[in-house]
Amino acid sequence: MDQKNNSRRGFMRKAAVAIAAAAAAPALLKAQGSIEGSGQKAQGSSEGSGLKAQGEGSGLRAQGSSESTGPFRLKYAPSIGMFRATVGSNDLIANIRFCNDQGFRAVFDNGLMDRSVEDQEKIANELAKLGMDLGPFVLYADFGVTSFVTADPEKRAMLIARMKQGVEVAKRTNAKWALVVPGRYDERLHLDYQTTNVIENLRYCAEIFEPAGLTMVLEPLNTLHDHPGLFLTRVPQAYEICRAVNSPNIKIVNDLYHQQISEGNLIPNIEASYSEIGAFHLGDNPGRNEPTSGEINYKNIFKFLFEKGYNGTLCMEHGKSLQGKEGDARVIEAYREVDAF
Repeated sequence: MDQKNNSRRGFMRKAAVAIAAAAAAPALLKAQGSIEGSGQKAQGSSEGSGLKAQGEGSGLRAQGSSESTGPFRLKYAPSIGMFRATVGSNDLIANIRFCNDQGFRAVFDNGLMDRSVEDQEKIANELAKLGMDLGPFVLYADFGVTSFVTADPEKRAMLIARMKQGVEVAKRTNAKWALVVPGRYDERLHLDYQTTNVIENLRYCAEIFEPAGLTMVLEPLNTLHDHPGLFLTRVPQAYEICRAVNSPNIKIVNDLYHQQISEGNLIPNIEASYSEIGAFHLGDNPGRNEPTSGEINYKNIFKFLFEKGYNGTLCMEHGKSLQGKEGDARVIEAYREVDAF
């Protein structure tokens, strides 16, 4: 009896194992197929990705720069000749197109007023064709004389004539912003009188700018390192003046390089004066080169501006930490880094 029972139990165990194996076989086959399919899919995806990356981009690219050439999130604006080492010439159109190819949506040209009418129109036409913005051009910035701080009728007449010239340049170039530095501080006149004179002179300028649709941006500059003796040095000071002038066509260009030296506290000052800011200038400190070369956390600043909905230009008014084509590539790469917020 025991032998018979043992034989029966052995048979039942073998049968159970066989049934379990049969039941598991489809799942194992399915799993194997899934793994193989996944491997093929991953391989195909990797190959497709490589082909896509290899084929992306067109035209000139700065050697060693990021592969990404899509539009930047904010309107960082190189000077028109900033990348001439890579472009290989001073040709205005070639340099503008290179900037556009790298994803920049704006350029600026401090010397626009001194260019020929032909070149001014050439710049305007190319920017319009590419859908790019033009940052503020320098309209008046004489660091050697007292000008806006005085009530001198002759100086006021000079300023008015200069503003009218700027309006004509703006008409030819479709420029929307013109930069003004109010000149030197007068050591023989109390600061409050000077401030009153600046406000009054700016009101005369506003009467010229408003009908033309042109906006003046006042630039505070640091006196500690670069420009000793100037009147306008701080963002709160510029804010106070703009509020007193009370014109939509008199605003501030906040140069973050200068203000890091003059006062720091960059984001809170942007927040406090935001209603009166028309444009930005960029540059790291120390050295006044591209972002990431110094102490300013530009990624946080750009994230703040993006979240505020800022849609104006940010002029790249700085040098390069490296020379030649390598320097061009590093500038572009740096802006890709700080734009990735």
